[in-house]
Amino acid sequence: MNTPIVDFVKKYAESNSLRLHMPGHKGNELLGCEKYDITEIDGADVLYSADGIIAESQENATKLFDTKATFYSTEGSSLCIRAMLYLVKCYALQNGKKPLVFAGRNAHKTFVTAAALLDIDVNWMLPQSTKTIISCVITADFLDEALKGAKEKPVAVYITSPDYLGCMSDIAALSKVCRKHGVLLIVDNAHGAYLKFLPEDIHPITLGADMCCDSAHKTLPVLTGGAYLHIGRLAAEFFINNAKSALSLFASTSPSYLILQSLDTANQYIYDGYCQNLKDFTDCVAQLKEALKKQGHTLYGEEPLKVTIATKAYGYTGTEFAELLASKNIICEFSDPDFIVFMFTPQVGEEGVECLRAELTKIKPKEAIKRQLPTLATKEQRLTLNKALFSTSETLPIDYCLGKISASTHVSCPPAIPIVLPGEIIDQNAIECFKYYKITEWEVTK
Repeated sequence: MNTPIVDFVKKYAESNSLRLHMPGHKGNELLGCEKYDITEIDGADVLYSADGIIAESQENATKLFDTKATFYSTEGSSLCIRAMLYLVKCYALQNGKKPLVFAGRNAHKTFVTAAALLDIDVNWMLPQSTKTIISCVITADFLDEALKGAKEKPVAVYITSPDYLGCMSDIAALSKVCRKHGVLLIVDNAHGAYLKFLPEDIHPITLGADMCCDSAHKTLPVLTGGAYLHIGRLAAEFFINNAKSALSLFASTSPSYLILQSLDTANQYIYDGYCQNLKDFTDCVAQLKEALKKQGHTLYGEEPLKVTIATKAYGYTGTEFAELLASKNIICEFSDPDFIVFMFTPQVGEEGVECLRAELTKIKPKEAIKRQLPTLATKEQRLTLNKALFSTSETLPIDYCLGKISASTHVSCPPAIPIVLPGEIIDQNAIECFKYYKITEWEVTK
């Protein structure tokens, strides 16, 4: 498979041209990558109106992912999420529908802010079985009942799968429910680009999603910021016809050509034996999971390349586990009072898997920690996302926030999931959750 972006930039870098264009480093090395860092000069194509080398590379990705169309983002899945919601709103208005979306409550804050900026109404789905705000698996039965009982049908359903802890929804079943009710299925698949290339293809587009985003940089060997917006084969032509303008609405006009080259190179990487390498490595990770279970660890989630340990059953917080491993130069993806998360790719190698297993074996179990996360509860929505986000606000200590209306989405990433959404009333349950996560202040409306 060819790499047209890489080939063009390499040829330009070797031409020793006088660079009287951006960027300001002019190809002179400070980090070592500058000669390959260019802008949209003649022949380099233009990302969001691509008809040259970028279009050719995106077509390669479209074939690899077997989509109706795949578009690049150099600003992560965040850009793709904003574009998807914009497309959903435009599609709704074009068809005389209200821009209403049903979304799993564990949506990333990018979804929340995008819905607020676009003034999209959101009905949040929170099954009673949900134990942690980070993970919110929506089943087909739950969704079917939600849609049956809805006073007004949404234009789309928005699901995060895999989630940050590695839990996965049954996208195929959800897709059937959505088609039965005549609504779109949109998936935040930021953590699952590799799912397409497993022995059993379980990528959301394959399973029936109308649109999804993949953060290529999370699970493929791509520079940070590289992502895909995928349009499903059964999706309306409207989405493929308007995807570029949707992306350009929110994107920088100076896309990173280093990231574009990385996405371009990933096509070749996937084409050249990635499926077999992925199979071999997922088998290795599966063996690690079995070994950890035998050692007494409690695992969470079923995503093949993610290992999540619920550490309290072993006598530790996730944060304590992370500190112990960091002292051995092993750095996790995420930890909190309840969990520690490790993200694997074939680049880790069997040696890396064995290194983690060996160090985890050295951690001896203690008496289980009994304190658990406060049970989540649905909050009263007093203002819309849009009105709350644009309201006059103030930041108060948590104990002074009881009964106030939240105006904030300011949570750290990972996992970037707000405990209370803009417009919701901060109740005692929320106060307990804030304190559990050591959040000391929050932004509320005046």
